[in-house]
Amino acid sequence: MKRLYLVRHGETLFNIQGKIQGWSDSPLTQRGIKQAQAVRDYFESERISFDHAYSSTSERASDTLELITGMPYARLKGLKEVNYGFFEGEREMLKPKEPQEIVSFFVPFGGENTNDVAERVAKTLTEVMELEDHTNVLAVSHSGACYNFLKLWQDPAEELAKGFPNGSIFVYGYKEKVFQLEEVVRPVL
Repeated sequence: MKRLYLVRHGETLFNIQGKIQGWSDSPLTQRGIKQAQAVRDYFESERISFDHAYSSTSERASDTLELITGMPYARLKGLKEVNYGFFEGEREMLKPKEPQEIVSFFVPFGGENTNDVAERVAKTLTEVMELEDHTNVLAVSHSGACYNFLKLWQDPAEELAKGFPNGSIFVYGYKEKVFQLEEVVRPVL
């Protein structure tokens, strides 16, 4: 069975300021750098190596990937975060609290439907995993993208209740175009 290691980027300036990022970007904090290094240390301690690596086109994702591994990688637009439209850069408190309320909330404000995000990420990761010699793959993305991808394959409520802190690693088995969540490794810093 093939494996996908889908990682949420390290903490950013917008994360600590409580701002919505989406397609906007902000740099990793010192804690975010340490989270990425903790992910690297986890993979090394578990002796997990990768055939290929991918990141979102956002700088925070590619910076996280570069701290995890020095291997060459490709940046893929399909791994980008949800586009929150006019809400980007605004306070997180303006977002609806319940995931089901968010699905189409941002569309009238120039953002994306989160079901479309799930399909975008799934299409991208399926194309990646179907490539030859892609047995163990690392991909770095974002909280909303990771959550919406997960909800395609299972009810995400149990995992959401545990939280998806920066640096979380979603380990998926992949076979016949189906992803199966095996575990979520959450960093301890």
